[in-house]
Amino acid sequence: MPPPSYPDRAALVVAHPSHELRLHGWLEQAQPYVCVLTDGGGRSGEPRLERTTEVLSRAGATQGAIYGRLSDLDVYAAILNRDAGLFAGIVEELVQNFVKQRIEYVVGDAAEGYSVTHDICRVMIGAAVEIAKHRYGHHVENFDFVVVGPPDECHDDLREKAVWLQLDDEGFARKVKAALGYTPKLAKDVEAALAGEPFRGVLRFSQPQLAGDVDVDVSASVRDGVASHPAFKKQHQQLVDGLPLDAYRIECLRPVDNQAGTHWTNHNRPFYELYGEKLVAAGRYEKVIRYEEHMLPLAQAIRAKAKREERCVGSAS
Repeated sequence: MPPPSYPDRAALVVAHPSHELRLHGWLEQAQPYVCVLTDGGGRSGEPRLERTTEVLSRAGATQGAIYGRLSDLDVYAAILNRDAGLFAGIVEELVQNFVKQRIEYVVGDAAEGYSVTHDICRVMIGAAVEIAKHRYGHHVENFDFVVVGPPDECHDDLREKAVWLQLDDEGFARKVKAALGYTPKLAKDVEAALAGEPFRGVLRFSQPQLAGDVDVDVSASVRDGVASHPAFKKQHQQLVDGLPLDAYRIECLRPVDNQAGTHWTNHNRPFYELYGEKLVAAGRYEKVIRYEEHMLPLAQAIRAKAKREERCVGSAS
């Protein structure tokens, strides 16, 4: 765990409300400054930010200046339009907040290829960390956590460098209670897991990208599509099959490169492309967000500002 002498020097930056539940134990210990990019309404348009506010208040965390700034539809439109200016403006706010709040380490969503909003959030965090360093000499350690994958998912070469928390019975009970009180649908998943079934509520955590309860017909089409793509099948099956609830006693913060999310290192295309194709086919959207066409150019444009900052500092020295 980062040194206990500055637990108030942490920041949490996530794409959607509810992601904080994945790190509830750390949230209580670090009591971070929390920024949430969207209101979490997804395609249904029903924000769930108020529930996250309650979770943060009980944990003693601080609500940040960037808090439900955009709707998910705003994010999708900006990505399709390659509106780097919108995201660069939020990056600048993150920089100023990191410096003003004297943030020493930031934790945020991993780029897993499931949600474009998660992945662009990761790019923004890395850019903000670099700009804070080059412009102000303010160093911020950068960590991510899995939102969709198993809680202990960590590459072998990072396991010793990662921060691992194993929640005791009391801490885990508070985490479960927070999930039970979040939404009725998530509560049903937790209650089923407490009764001995696998916990399948990760589908709730990763909403709205995988909002199967909203688009039943689309979800069926996605399952068929996944079955014909072996690269997606195993990973998606983990979501469907679920994990024992006790697996979520583990919380892992992984050190991450500031360029994470800019380069899709997986040899397979991101899951959000397959999901987007099904949404377009069902008439939910007009166009698929694709990595090569939309996400990569946008990520490069966001990071270009960080690169300019680095060159300016190098020229000045």
